[in-house]
Amino acid sequence: MVCGGFVCTKNSLCALNILYVMVSLLLIGVAAWGKWFGLVSSFRVVAGIIGVGIFLLFVAFVGLCGALKHHQVLLFFYMIILFLVFMVQLSVSAACLAINKEQQKELLEVGWNKSEATQKDVEKSLNCCGFFHPDYNGTCDAGCFSNPLSCNPCGPIIQSHAEEVLRFVGGIGCFFSFTEILGVWLTHRYRNQKDSRPNSGAFL
Repeated sequence: MVCGGFVCTKNSLCALNILYVMVSLLLIGVAAWGKWFGLVSSFRVVAGIIGVGIFLLFVAFVGLCGALKHHQVLLFFYMIILFLVFMVQLSVSAACLAINKEQQKELLEVGWNKSEATQKDVEKSLNCCGFFHPDYNGTCDAGCFSNPLSCNPCGPIIQSHAEEVLRFVGGIGCFFSFTEILGVWLTHRYRNQKDSRPNSGAFL
């Protein structure tokens, strides 16, 4: 049997969805682990990561069931959802790779001002206080705050790592977006194939 036949396409689609299941469980596990050990105190961040993981798990489950049963309706909805996710993810990945330093600074400042819990996490992990300059009259969870004059602002430290993080996220996003378009192509191909093996069921 040459690759591209019914069984090969089915196995490829199943393998792709098993990969998505593993990634989704990894996302959920990492978010829960970070919350449990106090590495991330922001409930919104944890809930967002877990939400993405659950959504990916649901999509993978639909694709896996559709592939195993050759179910036309499940495969159709899986193909549509995966294509929409591909479009969104590719757009976000391209934006991450194209953003300049000034835009990075503006986005980091907006994100900093929106969540006090995130500020505390960053201050504690990077041992810094404030975004542009330390607030000596306020509070700070950083260890250096016992001697405030030794504290550096968090903004420059965050921005020094932001470009590398954005490139990494953009690269990973591009990689997974192409696996998604591969999934769309495999699903479209699989829906229009018939199992030619002996005793196979009718084409659904």
